[in-house]
Amino acid sequence: MEEEGMKTDDPKTDSPSKSNPKLTLLPLIALIFYEVSGGPFGVEDSVKAGGGPLLALLGFLIFPLIWSIPEALVTAELATSFPENGGYVVWISSAFGPFWGFQEGFWKWFSGVMDNALYPVLFLDYLKHSFPILDQTHARIPSLLIITFLLTYLNYRGLHVVGISAVLLAAFSLSPFLIMGFLSIPKIQPRRWLVLDRKKVNLRGYFNSMFWNLNYWDKASTLAGEIENPSKIFPRALFGAVTLVVCSYLLPLLSGTGALSADSGEWSDGYFAEVGLLIGGGWLKWWVQAAAAMSNMGLFEAEMSSDAFQLLGMSEMGMLPSVFASRSKYGTPTLSIICSATGVIFLSWMSFQEIIEFLNFLYSIGMLLEFAAFLKLRISKPELHRPYKVPLKTIGAFLLCVPPSFLLVLVMCLASAKTFVVSGAVVIVGMIMYAILTIAKEKKYVDFIPEKEMITSYACVEETMDGDSVGLLLSEDPVGSSRKSVL
Repeated sequence: MEEEGMKTDDPKTDSPSKSNPKLTLLPLIALIFYEVSGGPFGVEDSVKAGGGPLLALLGFLIFPLIWSIPEALVTAELATSFPENGGYVVWISSAFGPFWGFQEGFWKWFSGVMDNALYPVLFLDYLKHSFPILDQTHARIPSLLIITFLLTYLNYRGLHVVGISAVLLAAFSLSPFLIMGFLSIPKIQPRRWLVLDRKKVNLRGYFNSMFWNLNYWDKASTLAGEIENPSKIFPRALFGAVTLVVCSYLLPLLSGTGALSADSGEWSDGYFAEVGLLIGGGWLKWWVQAAAAMSNMGLFEAEMSSDAFQLLGMSEMGMLPSVFASRSKYGTPTLSIICSATGVIFLSWMSFQEIIEFLNFLYSIGMLLEFAAFLKLRISKPELHRPYKVPLKTIGAFLLCVPPSFLLVLVMCLASAKTFVVSGAVVIVGMIMYAILTIAKEKKYVDFIPEKEMITSYACVEETMDGDSVGLLLSEDPVGSSRKSVL
């Protein structure tokens, strides 16, 4: 349904993406799965840092309740209220203004690029068990560059291609763990799940591992403008992905730690390949390694899609130069993808633990701002049309945000001095960039899309002829004439 007069002749708004397929439920579940998890690859450190299986298993049972589910609920409400590319940047801008919206976007984009720098590294870490040459600098650096280039090109070819690829990769990546689970049943001894060596517990590593493996539920919101019927599809996809993620962690950990008596110190990145060898033999080890490699491809693709479309959304909001909103013939934001890929290459030299700690710190700052925006919009804009609304009153919504906010603060407090310095520098750079871009816009040094007014009211709801509710956005265009859009 479209109101007469809605269509414009502005080439910046009539993008090639309109002829490209929209994301549907299953591809969106797969993309969220990869933005958050991608399977059990990388959770091995939780066993090592937790001094044994007990804390790791308890963590993946408890953390989803106090962190993943609240974040998914908040994301579902806000993403369906603001179904635009840019996601959380739009939420923060609506609640606190464009300055904080830009800061949120910069922090989240930077942490996302840091996160994405991990996946080519993890890809090679799994393969080096079978191909030791990949641990040598002369082979490792060219391999990282080639992998990054190929995966970036796939992302350029279209979001629907990425979504379909994510479904296939998820099926392939999880299949060896189903086999591993069945083969491990005769060998499982439940008492092994209760092992805890307090002397080996590393709280900083444990919390960072848990947090990294269970965050980024909000990333898919940056793709909201590319989703088919986001008001209905997005909440369903989030809750489907929560279930898939938790199961993909718990079941392999239960199988591996219950069937083997390995010391917790052996559980490090790539150890699930050895678990496959010990439980099923060489063929299962190879399958796990191949699954890990494919999983890291899916993780890279999902993260880059979100990062790139976030920059596109910020450009459409007038926060970044209009060139970031230009799309390829496949509907993908070309320059945004190039910028994200360049950041990945520059950050891939950092160690696994350094990257996790840095990105967790920046992500925590951004999430605290998102929870604040969620509560602020509940109080200041009760009339906001919310196709999906968390079934809690204001006090209940506040209480929902307390446990995950406490966890965010805890993760930040456990960070090293180096992380505080680096993160502080990133925050300062974000503020400087905002000032520079504001001057460039005012002086017209660079072309910007006219800044559009933040969505502030969806209170007008009409009934279509078939009885479906359609939220109508009433806003002002840049020249002040009234505009009505159907969402």
